[in-house]
Amino acid sequence: MELRTLRYFVMVAEELHFGRAATRLHMSQPPLSRAIKRLEADVGALLFDRSPTGVVLTPVGTVLLDEARALLDHADRVRVRVSAAADVATITVGVMDDGTDPEVTRLAAAYRRRHPGIDIRIRDIDLTDPTGGLRAGLVDVALTRAPFDETALTVRVLRTDPVGVVLRADDPLARRNRLRLVDMSDRRWFQFPQGADPLWQSYWNGGRPREGPVVRAVHECLQAVLWNSTVGLAPLGHDLPAQLTVVPLIDMAPSRVVAVWNEGDTNPLIRSFVEIATAVYCR
Repeated sequence: MELRTLRYFVMVAEELHFGRAATRLHMSQPPLSRAIKRLEADVGALLFDRSPTGVVLTPVGTVLLDEARALLDHADRVRVRVSAAADVATITVGVMDDGTDPEVTRLAAAYRRRHPGIDIRIRDIDLTDPTGGLRAGLVDVALTRAPFDETALTVRVLRTDPVGVVLRADDPLARRNRLRLVDMSDRRWFQFPQGADPLWQSYWNGGRPREGPVVRAVHECLQAVLWNSTVGLAPLGHDLPAQLTVVPLIDMAPSRVVAVWNEGDTNPLIRSFVEIATAVYCR
């Protein structure tokens, strides 16, 4: 039973309407409904009686509402006391980056200027989980790429990048000025490890199942192309080794650079990170 899910439950209980609760939480209704259903499964009982006009709390839901509010209040007090007791405030940022995006460098510099006394910890994002382990508490905020399952997360779009096909420079397709997904229908594509976010895997596989080697990091994607003549997708505008090239793909939705954090997290360092990232990327 996660605190975040309890916050969702309290919001629905206050609004007695999933749509209005979702609006207050700045999320869509389907993931909110799924979160409440998982909570009901954990509790082993219905928490709301549902109708076309809204919902009402069941007796079990009424009991849980009192306990959830008390638990959330206690969690907030714990956060404040721990933060006050810490000698140095910290924030852990998950970053999916190949080292060539200049916006990341500008964001780092801008954040250090605003928060010179903060210990900023960086965690490289494994391609299995594009959120960098947000739900597991491994990072506080992630600078990554969508799409992925946004349940219980808040996502801020910072930039959109057109996508191209990464190929060996001596590949016959590398001589083309542009490509379509159908041009790679008979090729092997790199795959992400088992358990990877399905939306994430589907996007980078062009929306259909593919065969190919498994990779866990951005540099492994490039090596898979170089050594195995595998094809894969990548944002345009990034530097590549001389042996590789990227050809624009004209029938692929752009890749979205996003900041993402846990829904309901009120850490001011996260809010500041998102504000600075928005200013840097959207100028």
